[in-house]
Amino acid sequence: MRTIDWVDGAVELVDQTALPGELRMLRATTVAELVRAIQTLAVRGAPALGVAGAFGVALAAREFAGDAEGLAGAVHDVEVARPTAVNLARGARRAAARLGDGFESVLAEACAVRDDEIAASEAMAVLGADLLVELCGGRPRVLTHCNTGGLAAVVGGTALGVVFELQRRGVLAGVIASETRPLLQGARLTAWELAQAGIEFRVSVDSAGPFLLARGEADAVILGADRICANGDVINKVGTYAHALGAQRAGVPFVVVAPESTVDMDTLDGAAVEIEDRGAAEVTAFSAAVNPAFDVTPHDLVTAIVTDRRVVRLDRGEKL
Repeated sequence: MRTIDWVDGAVELVDQTALPGELRMLRATTVAELVRAIQTLAVRGAPALGVAGAFGVALAAREFAGDAEGLAGAVHDVEVARPTAVNLARGARRAAARLGDGFESVLAEACAVRDDEIAASEAMAVLGADLLVELCGGRPRVLTHCNTGGLAAVVGGTALGVVFELQRRGVLAGVIASETRPLLQGARLTAWELAQAGIEFRVSVDSAGPFLLARGEADAVILGADRICANGDVINKVGTYAHALGAQRAGVPFVVVAPESTVDMDTLDGAAVEIEDRGAAEVTAFSAAVNPAFDVTPHDLVTAIVTDRRVVRLDRGEKL
């Protein structure tokens, strides 16, 4: 199933906040409804956010037809609904470039963004599976972080798409899914997607990941990204950096799988990226808290970056 799509004049998406207890669909017919879905993480994951951004502009083109000021404001609201993932603003701007041609042209471009992400998932699955077998041998065991399946990428997925491909080939030897604090995308969403695919897995607390790697319980770390900077720094769900350090210490590959649409050559390095803070309420109700939604993994901890077009071996000095 497509986890976000344009259906009968609205953006229809899986409400990821309801999983795993309920598979519930949301329909956004206005920009405000879609922005709310983005900000509450009903829709999340870099590729899916790019699609949401593009469809959001289509909603804006219809809702604010003839109101140039309202249209500009609505497009801006979509672009900045979440600041860290580059795909959201990039998808919105791609669709917005067709605003002068009318609603149908904007919608066609938004659907093209969707189709491009679906094709990218298929290509990444093959390239990533080939690389994992090359790096780890015939039957890799992987540790993954956050959620990178179809929920994050319309269908298939980024890193989890590679896991599904390894399973299809009959060579997947095991999966450890970190729970992913603070909203448990791993324990809720990755676990749900793996179960739907009939893949056996174990969930681990985030802080156990590096120790499990040190104990030899995984052959590689494979995860996605919300932004990849020009120097190879990777912006991804908080906890990624710790897994990268653990992988380096254990001597296992650390592989990032993300579409070319997530590569941001206009941002030099991770220090230049605004890191979203989700606020204290998601962590605690009785004290102050710091709650960064993402962290920065330095490029020198990354073995390889897999996109839909290429494999970049940072460990061999290759550049984006």
